[in-house]
Amino acid sequence: MSIIDGRMQRLAELGAATVYEAQGQKGAIDPGIKPLDPGTAVAGPAVTVRLEPADNWFIHVALLEAGPGDILVVDAGGYLGAGPWGDVLTLAAQERGLAGLVIDGAVRDGRAIVASGFPVFARGLCIRRTTKVQRGEIGVPVSIGGVTVSPGDVLVGDADGLALVAADEIDRSLALAEQREATEDGMRQSIREGAATIDLLGLPRP
Repeated sequence: MSIIDGRMQRLAELGAATVYEAQGQKGAIDPGIKPLDPGTAVAGPAVTVRLEPADNWFIHVALLEAGPGDILVVDAGGYLGAGPWGDVLTLAAQERGLAGLVIDGAVRDGRAIVASGFPVFARGLCIRRTTKVQRGEIGVPVSIGGVTVSPGDVLVGDADGLALVAADEIDRSLALAEQREATEDGMRQSIREGAATIDLLGLPRP
């Protein structure tokens, strides 16, 4: 396992909420983009693609650019009238070793995707098909739930949602998340020993 793989695995273990809080409550993605499987936990660098509504040609192109450990991050403009991703693309992504998919739009074949174990975060589900004729863009900054994601930025996702870590802040964000986790571990132990949360947080008693 490479150094960056190890960092991604640890960020996924720490979780989206911890990473978001540790960064100073920064990087939260629109909670309307949810995991198909709440048991999903993933982190990885973004390979970005922007689609025209109801067309998925450039998802197929982007899969040629993405590799092991990457998360394909698709800006479909929040369009929910068609599902540009399904079980066939899921298999193709798994064969290439991708870590997951984040799409500001819809997918279909939800049951098959969940059964595959491939992490997918989407705004919705739609059975309608797409065309394959309109050009998109790959490797450009995209908007996901109103948050700009640039190529190489890291997304951390789980049942709580998605958090963005800027490409040049990975080490710092990981260190801060580790510190927060250690602090909360100490708080949990104090609670087990009888401490009150209001005292641990330094809140005034009414």
